[in-house]
Amino acid sequence: MDFFQKAKAVRLRSHHDKYLIADEDEESVTQERNGSAGAAKWTVEPVTGSSDLIRLKSAYGKYLTASNKPFLLGATGRKVLQTNPSRLDSSLAWEPIRDGALVKLKTRYGHFLRGNGGLPPWRNSVTHDIPHRSATQDWILWHVDVVEILTDQHQLQQKQQEPPSPLHHSDSLDFEPGSPSRSNRFFRQESTDSVAVGSPPKSEGRVIYYHVADDEGEVEDDSVEVKSFTFKGNGVEELTKRLKEESNVDDVIVCTRSPLNGKLFPLRLQLPPNNADMTVVLVPVSSKSEFVMS
Repeated sequence: MDFFQKAKAVRLRSHHDKYLIADEDEESVTQERNGSAGAAKWTVEPVTGSSDLIRLKSAYGKYLTASNKPFLLGATGRKVLQTNPSRLDSSLAWEPIRDGALVKLKTRYGHFLRGNGGLPPWRNSVTHDIPHRSATQDWILWHVDVVEILTDQHQLQQKQQEPPSPLHHSDSLDFEPGSPSRSNRFFRQESTDSVAVGSPPKSEGRVIYYHVADDEGEVEDDSVEVKSFTFKGNGVEELTKRLKEESNVDDVIVCTRSPLNGKLFPLRLQLPPNNADMTVVLVPVSSKSEFVMS
């Protein structure tokens, strides 16, 4: 917490030497090399009633938010967004934890702000998660550059004595009521994430991102495990054949995850329209995973 004690505004630099950036769409959060832009600046707000928690506000007046929306279906990483909810709930609160000269930012669920690397769609993305592999342990470490400080005791006292903002515990994001445009923009963002990080034009086919599950039907969320290819066909059978060729595994069931409950179910119907990109999970036939067969 001492990194932020007298800070009015900071920049956060990831393990990949890229800065935490508030995207100009006022919803997404990414990483970029250029830290001089205003979008790299985050205003520090203390959480009243807790000396261990802070909020970070973007250049667009939105809070850095640990959402419950998966970054990719089938992976455990969750999206980090800019939001301005009607209530300042716990999804906006971050606990700085010092790690030598660096800092980790922890959510109330024990996840950490993570600057991802690797291939698209992970490259330059920001999620909150618990790293599973030693290769990604450092991805939750951040350099803190203080760009503005509280210059006098009056400002410091004012920061510490600002009106209480109750910390509501919520399992989902609370957007402003009666704001369909925000909701629609949010879901459009989900459907176009992979486009934003460099997928090929839709006219060239769809990008298929795939994971190979273990014998328990589980998939670890590490970008080094994500593989992809461009698929120009339209049928499930054709896609299944291509996936077996790409993965060099024959005895697998091609599955997707339900957006409602996260459970795996076999891909049997037609593919999504308009060449929309897909994320699938290849589950060994011998897996103990339980499928939703209906």
